[in-house]
Amino acid sequence: MKDKKIAVVILNWNGAKLLEQFLPSVVAFSDKANIYVADNASTDHSIQVIQAQFPSVTIIQNDGNYGFANGYNIALKNVEEDYYALVNSDIEVTENWLSPILSIFDTEPKIAIIQPKILDYKNKDNFEYAGAAGGFIDKYGFPFCRGRVFETIEKDNHQYDDEREIFWASGACFFIRKEVYRKLNGFDGDFFAHQEEIDLCWRAFNLGYKVKYTYKSVVYHVGGATLNQGNPHKTYLNFRNSLLMMVKNLPKDQLFSTLFIRLTLDGQAGIHFIFQGKLSHCIAVLKAHCSFYLLLAKNLKKRNTHQNKHYYHTKSIVYNYFIKRITLFQ
Repeated sequence: MKDKKIAVVILNWNGAKLLEQFLPSVVAFSDKANIYVADNASTDHSIQVIQAQFPSVTIIQNDGNYGFANGYNIALKNVEEDYYALVNSDIEVTENWLSPILSIFDTEPKIAIIQPKILDYKNKDNFEYAGAAGGFIDKYGFPFCRGRVFETIEKDNHQYDDEREIFWASGACFFIRKEVYRKLNGFDGDFFAHQEEIDLCWRAFNLGYKVKYTYKSVVYHVGGATLNQGNPHKTYLNFRNSLLMMVKNLPKDQLFSTLFIRLTLDGQAGIHFIFQGKLSHCIAVLKAHCSFYLLLAKNLKKRNTHQNKHYYHTKSIVYNYFIKRITLFQ
């Protein structure tokens, strides 16, 4: 099927209703791409929906629910287009959303990964939590975005209508060159879901690749359609995977001192959850740390010889936000 340069690949697990709602925009506005749905062994009628309503879409059938990370890794083994567009099943795309992406990939060979502007499907004047106008991390691995810092989400007043390098691109709508994805061995399957895209971008950054944001491509994301923000399991995955990501990518001379401070900050977050009456989330943080220690030796072996010391945008987004009350991206 490699008659086009870009493959739009949507990972699905029991998302028949989402496919019915959001696949029409992808099909309507993606004439420059081949479209695939990678199905993680759904038990609903997802396959029947695709076959009956979207015959132009190619189905990739995984034999189990491998989560986001390995679900894509397995599905992409036989997808041979030059560029991958990894798109959540709850994304509505807009007309000509692929043209700016293709233009950058075709003219800027140093750009390996691209993110579009991601707005909130339910409130289309606002940025969406997962990605907004491009992601960054602080020294201690806490992610934030232009347009979203912790729970503060900005209205889109065109303040981020630009094209610039960012540190990480959201997995909700993630564009990457096939050759780079394969060189990096894709997402880390141990993550299962959450923060695997930040880890992938960090590994790319350590090898000298660049990540870019463009406002010229716009998509709308529901967010939380598969695992909502208040789910303790999501808290567990985010805290654990953030620590694993740091072990793999931090500069050697900063590794243990930075991890120690991050673990302390996590402990404070756990206490904060208790005061909020969110005991299940505090327990999730504790479980995340236990799992992190069990996986520590394995992930230390994943470190490569290249680490870039200039990975963070600000020293502590936690301090800036909660102590200095700086709630917007600076």
